[in-house]
Amino acid sequence: MLSIKRLSKAYVAGKPVLIDIDLEIASRGITAIIGASGTGKSTLIRCINRLVEPTSGAIEFEGRDLVKLSRASLRQARRHIGMVFQEYNLVERLTVMENLLSGRLGYVSAWRAWRRKFPPADIARAFELLDVVGLAGFANQRADSLSGGQRQRVGIARAVMQQPSLLLADEPTSSLDPKTSVEVMQLLTDIARERGIPVVINMHDVELAKRFSDRIVGMAGGKVVFDGPPGELTDSMLKSIYGGEDWLH
Repeated sequence: MLSIKRLSKAYVAGKPVLIDIDLEIASRGITAIIGASGTGKSTLIRCINRLVEPTSGAIEFEGRDLVKLSRASLRQARRHIGMVFQEYNLVERLTVMENLLSGRLGYVSAWRAWRRKFPPADIARAFELLDVVGLAGFANQRADSLSGGQRQRVGIARAVMQQPSLLLADEPTSSLDPKTSVEVMQLLTDIARERGIPVVINMHDVELAKRFSDRIVGMAGGKVVFDGPPGELTDSMLKSIYGGEDWLH
């Protein structure tokens, strides 16, 4: 599904944030990326869809190297990569339904989008997804009237509206309380499994990562230092990922 080869990124010359990352993402399953703040987790997620431009390396997705694509070709490729953001990235003044339909902007003409003339099939899919994420009665609510958990549910539904073949989630629970975080992770997991969409999630909460993911990638100092199933993530490995051990107790 996704093959990352020798990916590096430096925002400042000589100070790399990512160093020769090699990762293969299968066509199914939940991959959680964990690590201390500043170790490059978010940069890695954002390099995949080129919200951040890699310094070097290759990102092969559906047979094409995303790093080499022109802007027009990248726009097409991004249709197939859904993104869930930490701060939701909703258009606050628009309704829930309008935010969901923005997930189809890559598929309709600019004129139809401006007039908000979406195909009936898209509107039907949006209503179906609102039901899936537990917001069936919220279609006409403005986004700025929702709680954080509700906003993130809209963000997930919008990403799935793209009918993506890959879903990226950049710290989707970091702004949420513990109970809502579990609910959002359960929702992401259910959607991924029922629809056969692989998910790559960057997250801080190790326990959530162990509970919901099929695979954990641990990063430290811009490199991958652990890659395996949650059951193999020992305390000693966590120390090497995060440094020290006081936080473990």
